[in-house]
Amino acid sequence: MSGLIARLTQFTRSPQGRRTMSSARRAASDPRKRAQARRLFGRLRGRR
Repeated sequence: MSGLIARLTQFTRSPQGRRTMSSARRAASDPRKRAQARRLFGRLRGRR
């Protein structure tokens, strides 16, 4: 498990990881995207 955390940490410090994090932050701040994600997670939760 610690290997996975280390790889994630390494990715977030890379230029591509920074771009991905920036894009995710922008999407999270958009109300439409937030609602879309909430609906998706609701559907996924409902299947269990």
